[in-house]
Amino acid sequence: MARRGNRLEDWEVSLIKAMLISGEYGNYQDILAYFTRPSRSINHARITEILDAMEGDPPCFAAQKYIEQPVASDEDLKRFIDSWPNVDPKTGLHLASEELLVKSREAMMAAVQTFNNPTSYFKSESFIVLASIAWVYLLHHHYKTNNVDYVYRHDDGSPKMTPHGAERRFDLTACLQIPACPLDQHTIRNLNYLLEIRHEIEHQCTDRIDDAISAKLQACCLNYNHWIAELFGHRYALDHEMALALQFSGISPDQRRELTRYEDLPTNIRAFTMQFEEGMSDDDYNDPRYAYRVALVQKKVNNRNKADEVVEIVRAGSDDEAEINRILIEERERKKYRWKDIQAMTREEYPNFNLHHHTKLWKSLDARNPGKGYAVWVEPTWYWYESWLDVVLQYCQEHADEYQ
Repeated sequence: MARRGNRLEDWEVSLIKAMLISGEYGNYQDILAYFTRPSRSINHARITEILDAMEGDPPCFAAQKYIEQPVASDEDLKRFIDSWPNVDPKTGLHLASEELLVKSREAMMAAVQTFNNPTSYFKSESFIVLASIAWVYLLHHHYKTNNVDYVYRHDDGSPKMTPHGAERRFDLTACLQIPACPLDQHTIRNLNYLLEIRHEIEHQCTDRIDDAISAKLQACCLNYNHWIAELFGHRYALDHEMALALQFSGISPDQRRELTRYEDLPTNIRAFTMQFEEGMSDDDYNDPRYAYRVALVQKKVNNRNKADEVVEIVRAGSDDEAEINRILIEERERKKYRWKDIQAMTREEYPNFNLHHHTKLWKSLDARNPGKGYAVWVEPTWYWYESWLDVVLQYCQEHADEYQ
């Protein structure tokens, strides 16, 4: 549930002290007007407590948290008044107090806009970098709001510093690992996948990855939109900010298969993806928070009132969904087997069929030729498709006397 941050920050307390001393800012309600905004309301009792912290002898218990803040200088107060209200007009977020959330939203919108730019050749790489920043700032703001420490520290508790003297805040990996992380495991798994892809693309140029990982990128967008609304309120979500992307032409099934051939992925990306997903259950793999996959089906409209809707959501469990899934089953990424998997499947009935025989068979049929569709190289080994397993079983059956 979204939590309202209805508390004053130290720099705001300093400004209120300066206003109270100057006597030029009217009554308490007038002062509160400078610190109230759509995302936050402040009770006038806070002003009473700040005044008591300045004059009380001793101050009341509630006022003690306002003792240590210094009085703002005349220059700081003038700068604050000159820039007031200093809020984002769309969201009402304060550009200083809530800077992390403002920049988080901006980074995610920039990520989506860059990916949707038809002239960009650096789509996925740019998206991952900007989206990572968006998630870091989102989690930093959450931790800050909830008084969770997100600073790297030495064993003695002192903060680790950057070369230029600033505290080192958690990177995204660290933000995801601490117990206070609010995200679910599917969202974390999606972000860990994208972080590993980012590490790969930092070290060499990559190509042809946009379509191959687009389901993970789409899930990242939807997850972000869900969590910013969950943590801070739906008024900060981005679903009403970004329009549906239009395109100039349709994509035929043959074109789509050519675009998304898994074999065309850079070997390092392909190898990592295989390794990352190898141990995942079907439920985890198909969870939309890990990878959001949708089907584009050309519509024939019976209801003219809906004829101009370019997108229609098909209800889960409906006849339409069952039919779409039946059609799409041919488009799914085929299951892959290593030699040891094939050996395990043939050992019981054909115990004498070994690696030597398997090698002779695939060489005789040129089965590693990508055009045959039997195998794919995923560094550091070859993987065999189910179509090749059928060939092996048929071959063993035809030579049963030799291999049984």
